[in-house]
Amino acid sequence: MIDIRQLRYFLAIADAPSISAAAQNIGVAQPSLSQHIQRMEEELGVKLMDRSPRGTLLTQEGHVFVEHARRICDSLDRCIADMRELGGVVRGRVGFGMPPSCSMVMSVPLAETVRLELPEVRLRAVEAMSGYLKTWIEDGTVDIGFLYDLTDAGHLRATHVMDEELFFYSAPDAWPLDTPPGTPVPLAELQPLDMILPSNGLRNTIEGYCSKAGIKLNVVVEMDAMTQIKELVARGSGYTIFAPVAAQDFVQRGELLRAPIVAPTMMRPVYLVSNPARVMTRACRAVEQVTLDVARELVQRGIWEGSLV
Repeated sequence: MIDIRQLRYFLAIADAPSISAAAQNIGVAQPSLSQHIQRMEEELGVKLMDRSPRGTLLTQEGHVFVEHARRICDSLDRCIADMRELGGVVRGRVGFGMPPSCSMVMSVPLAETVRLELPEVRLRAVEAMSGYLKTWIEDGTVDIGFLYDLTDAGHLRATHVMDEELFFYSAPDAWPLDTPPGTPVPLAELQPLDMILPSNGLRNTIEGYCSKAGIKLNVVVEMDAMTQIKELVARGSGYTIFAPVAAQDFVQRGELLRAPIVAPTMMRPVYLVSNPARVMTRACRAVEQVTLDVARELVQRGIWEGSLV
């Protein structure tokens, strides 16, 4: 039977240029290491590595096996760490991924709350577009994160936290509508306007509503950079659609004005997501609960505009 020690030996070889280098790295005699690999190959009935004078190369079966081995070893390490923490202080490292708009409102209060309530937990907050975050949650680069779109993410564990309404934004001196700012505007009235939109998950949400309503927006610039979109709109170079949290800094400074969109009203869900294939430590579970508490408080206080689920 293959045991955890053999899996770790195999990973050491996979990460080294040769078996001799792996043997030196982990302090095991090279002949013994070779025998372990040979026994695994006999047990599995496949060849895991091709050996040559220039080193070792994983076979196709070896590449598949190494991914399973990494997950198994990582899960065991997390299990051991979790067991050692039981009954004691919650401690450990937690990687948290946030889209830029979430980060604007959540990163500072979350970091402060974690430091206060979980002083032995080290939070590493990472800001990135949703597409990257989904991949990072899947491969373990981050432990938990916010996502707006669960398309192709049915295998992930998701908590529906809230829904955000999307608004139309314009520079004050370039307001294009007959109705004043703050007055609901039908989505169809935005069709002739020069729109500046991202090409990420927010764009998918907007296009989904437009498609159902038979509306086509005139997108003149695509840019996956939230701050630059706001700068362009504030300069009168076009118009955009955002959730309030994404533009509240420019609105507060008077650089952007907004109006709610109707017919239809466009809503975007916010999910807190983790990977059920990876074992969550006590630290991860504690940060997850703190995150939900902080998010709900921000919504209730009107700092994060949206509707709690």
